Amino acid sequence: MSHLPVIVGMGGINPAGRTSGHQAFRRTVLDALPADQQRQTLEGLAALMRLAEHSENGWQDSTGQPLDDPALTLREQVLNHTLIRRNEDPRFLAPGLPANRPASMVLAEPLRFTLRRRQLPEHLPAHWQVKDIDAREVEVTVPAGTLDVLLPDAHEPKVRAAAQLPSGFDPASLYRSVHHPRGLSMAVFGASDCLGASGLSWEDLRQQLNPDHIAVYAGNSIGQLDDQGWGGLLKSLVSGQRATSKQMPLGYGQMPADFLNAYVLGSVGSTGAALGACASFLYNLRLGIDDIRSGRRRVVMVGTSDAPITPEIIEGFRAMGALADDTSLKALDALELLTDADYQRACRPFARNCGFTMAEASQFVLLMDDALALELGADILGAVPDVFVNADGFKRSISAPGIGNYITLGKAVALVKDMLGDKALKERTFLHAHGTSTPKNRVTESHVLDEIARANGISDWPIVAIKAFIGHSQGSAAGDQLASALGSFAHGLLPGIPTLDAVANDVYADRLRLSTTPHAFKADAAFINAKGFGGNNATGVVLSPDVTERLLTKRHGSVAIDAWKTRRETVRANAAAYLAQADKGHFAPRYQFGEAVLEGPELEIHADRIHIPGYAQAVSLTADNPFGQLNEEAPE
Repeated sequence: MSHLPVIVGMGGINPAGRTSGHQAFRRTVLDALPADQQRQTLEGLAALMRLAEHSENGWQDSTGQPLDDPALTLREQVLNHTLIRRNEDPRFLAPGLPANRPASMVLAEPLRFTLRRRQLPEHLPAHWQVKDIDAREVEVTVPAGTLDVLLPDAHEPKVRAAAQLPSGFDPASLYRSVHHPRGLSMAVFGASDCLGASGLSWEDLRQQLNPDHIAVYAGNSIGQLDDQGWGGLLKSLVSGQRATSKQMPLGYGQMPADFLNAYVLGSVGSTGAALGACASFLYNLRLGIDDIRSGRRRVVMVGTSDAPITPEIIEGFRAMGALADDTSLKALDALELLTDADYQRACRPFARNCGFTMAEASQFVLLMDDALALELGADILGAVPDVFVNADGFKRSISAPGIGNYITLGKAVALVKDMLGDKALKERTFLHAHGTSTPKNRVTESHVLDEIARANGISDWPIVAIKAFIGHSQGSAAGDQLASALGSFAHGLLPGIPTLDAVANDVYADRLRLSTTPHAFKADAAFINAKGFGGNNATGVVLSPDVTERLLTKRHGSVAIDAWKTRRETVRANAAAYLAQADKGHFAPRYQFGEAVLEGPELEIHADRIHIPGYAQAVSLTADNPFGQLNEEAPE
């Protein structure tokens, strides 16, 4: 019998807030929540954003003054500085994006200046002269004549809408980070948040497992392209800066997994990252699901962490015509000037739109096989039976639409119909659309959704498109969608699409339910859809906690389920304690730099096993050989 992968923890951060405790989800359905949950959400976000701090004396503002009601006092500030908004990066404000422009100047006589040796570029024109002054400084002489130079300049940003993390939240400030790219500091926070919210002790858990039964699959779609990663590396020569020893290694796309193994989990099990553009999270989730279903692993952390809001990346996507730039937004609404409110409405899935909005996010889930989850009393948030991946085949261009998404969604729907039945599929499922807000996506994806609905007799399929709130976080987008789906299971609400003034005329929506406001919905399952550049299509299936429990009862019996529920009380209490601290803005990410480092001589090595200090169980070296043994002597 195949093992069922269940979700026993989730954590992370996106423009709506913290993933744990469904804080980010609650931000997207805020007005539909009861008053006490609205207050909790706003207070938690205010603490996350360092607008308020909670101590034994109650709430205080950032200056230490008492706050009687932070949810009321800080409401507008929280709402205006979360989700999609005007880019708050200083580089996108006046006087504009820093740049250089080429120019020529004529030197009537030689120019001499002094430089420190470490400031001297590696390559100078051959006719320039360099003379030693002392051990630290040199004198450079530029001959008279015409000199080509780059002069500092600034230009107006063409794209000002962005979905940044909540203002004031800096994951790098929460632990001992040293020149970490933003995506990696977000990964440290996201994985730590996932572990804390699970209510499980990682130290206890890994003592119960063969070290080889743990895996980490995490990465992103672009790598780390800010100045601390490959962005700074690639600019170093032309900007006159020296490359650092960290920029090259920390830029790799699989580095989130490497960071978790080395500094958060201490795992020596399987590791890696699958990169698939916008589908990267689902690609990594598929690796974890396959491992658990096969029995190769029992615990897998899966995730992505993308921080692509940099001038260079935004300009690259703008040049493709993919982003909602200022000119297009003005034309869309016949405006001469864009206000803050206009930027907040930049992303409009399935409406008249002009491009997507760049976002940043880090999302992680902790997967476990169903038997281990019951044994540990883990709090099961849902189950993920499968993820389907298909390419587009031949294409006109690498970014053009194709046919793969019809196949992935069709397979996912067929699985749910087979597992839960036709009635449940038609009446108790919803779909998280990729919903980028580009004119091409609104047509191509809606045709996929509508046609698969037609083929399966679905007449009113609820569609969620959360990029309207939190933008497009590239490889982490499906992680945002999965976290939101788990929030819908917990709260019985589906987020609306508030920027959907009207469904565009070219959208195929005969069988789709597209709503502008949140609405109550009791779901058995959700579909997570991704439709990425290059033909990277994926659709994941996630089952609700109620359906998962029914499935586990069928697999393990009611006695085992009753015993699991008893053990679960302690785990839930641990999780509640973590969330209470997190809602007050008290975070302590796991970051164990230089601790318990092993390099080889410490191992106890045998032919059939290796004992690792710090692990109770040994790594088995027994071969899993499905090919049989060749006993005959080789011919001479």
